[in-house]
Amino acid sequence: MITSSQKPDSIAIRCVFEEDYAVWRDAQPSSVAAWLANNQFRPDRLRLALLPGAEGALQSIVVGLGKRQSADEPWFWVAASLPDRLPTGNFHIEDLPPEAQQRFALGWAYGRYRFDRYRKAPGEKEVSVYVGTQIDVPEVVRLNAACSLARDLVNTPANDMSPAQLADAALAVARRYGATAKTYVGDELLTNNFPTIHAVGRAGAVAPRLIDFQWGNPGHPKLTLVGKGVCFDTGGLDIKPGASMLLMKKDMGGAATALGLAQAIMDAQLAVRLRLVIPAVENSVASNAFRPGDVLTTRKGISVEIGNTDAEGRLILADALALADEAQPELLLDFATLTGAARVALGPELPGLFTADDQLASALHAHGMQASDPLWQLPLWPGYDDEFASKIADINNVSSSGFAGAIIGALFLRRFVGRATAWAHIDMYAWNSKERPGRPVGAEPQCIRAAYGYLKARYGQ
Repeated sequence: MITSSQKPDSIAIRCVFEEDYAVWRDAQPSSVAAWLANNQFRPDRLRLALLPGAEGALQSIVVGLGKRQSADEPWFWVAASLPDRLPTGNFHIEDLPPEAQQRFALGWAYGRYRFDRYRKAPGEKEVSVYVGTQIDVPEVVRLNAACSLARDLVNTPANDMSPAQLADAALAVARRYGATAKTYVGDELLTNNFPTIHAVGRAGAVAPRLIDFQWGNPGHPKLTLVGKGVCFDTGGLDIKPGASMLLMKKDMGGAATALGLAQAIMDAQLAVRLRLVIPAVENSVASNAFRPGDVLTTRKGISVEIGNTDAEGRLILADALALADEAQPELLLDFATLTGAARVALGPELPGLFTADDQLASALHAHGMQASDPLWQLPLWPGYDDEFASKIADINNVSSSGFAGAIIGALFLRRFVGRATAWAHIDMYAWNSKERPGRPVGAEPQCIRAAYGYLKARYGQ
């Protein structure tokens, strides 16, 4: 809860950078300085101390911000870390810079997220904060709702998040904002020329499908979002080891991200002609599953030899990107949990960003850093274009080498984009694998805040 006015019983929270801590501490009453020293408090990032007043009542709170770094905005994650660690009560932030108020408010809302669909939820702790007067509350609600939607979709296990249920979630968002939508299901994919989506998903118990919705003034610039929607990935006939399957409900994280971002764009009424394309499948094992060595012809007419059925995401994105590219959008963004190689290179917290447009990359990076939602550019290195050569088809879906897997995946996708004015591919993890304040183990909607900030700056309202 974020309050619009400070409560009479409100408890002060003071956020302190490491460089400012000594001056601040020395200005406090001696009892406070002694308490902090005896509790070995340091103003490290996210470190927190509860300061007692008379008769042991809570008087105030100090939160460490770590070192001051212009490229690293602390406010979002500091705020997200607080709701779970504070006692019930009303709080206010002391001396928060105006430019930080919005980020702090969004972080606080983000930190209150819970995924309690499958268990009895504990009673909600009543914790409220007054941040300041310069907050755009609808913007906080908008972005938090977009992130929560994506988190809910990714956290939901595959038995309740099939391709049909993912499509239902997308269509519900489309209806809410008056978007026009089409869905191609099962053999309709073949009759409408989406052969690789059909091939990857046909072994699933729930038929594969493609969701395509459009919103906004047709005269506005065309913005198209594409999200990988593999609702569960066994690896297909090149089956994954059991341990590698444990998180494969999150293999639709790209679709969840694209849908959450689309919702925020429509809610903000950005001046774009928005299109969202989601190929939704399960990569399953059955007698009709596509096989290693098969050759598939894509929507674009490029033939692909299947070197590995576990490289299925790029196959469904090939048809989806080809469809999106046909309309010649001004900007085409795709989001996908595409490669483990990107995680080896950058770890789970940094999505890999691929684009030939350095200005676009620089702007996305800047907005990501500002929103505590970072991306990192990797090269579309043309020297690796021959890595997925095939002797019987135009290309293979994997490289014979074990090197540069994230780059090679992006180069594969680039084959299916040629008409869009600008294109960027984001290879993401979409998951928190370790517990941290404000970041529970589970879904992480990477890139929504970064991409939304960039798009809002580019297209306005």
